[in-house]
Amino acid sequence: MVAARLDSNATASDLEKADLREAYERGRSDERASRKRHPVAMTLTVVAALVGVVLLGLAAINGSFSRAGGVVDENLNSAVNRAEPQVRDAAAQAGQSLRDAGAAVKPKPAPAG
Repeated sequence: MVAARLDSNATASDLEKADLREAYERGRSDERASRKRHPVAMTLTVVAALVGVVLLGLAAINGSFSRAGGVVDENLNSAVNRAEPQVRDAAAQAGQSLRDAGAAVKPKPAPAG
């Protein structure tokens, strides 16, 4: 099969190189197919790595991991305290919108029969 692709001037060494290259490429494609990556798992791995890098940076800036953890906790606490009232208001508005939509729906009159 490889011999058919090469012309009549090809030597045995050329045929061996072509066979070796074809086997190598086939092996690469087989191995690549056996190690398919899941996009969600890869995303979570990248996010975890980024969080680790940020924590290492904070530890280097603050001089210790405990102070870096305190900085992270403080920032998370302030973010939660700012977001909680907005989430509560959005939920209340959604509930009121559902009640208003339910009140706006009028029952159809029963057909005279």
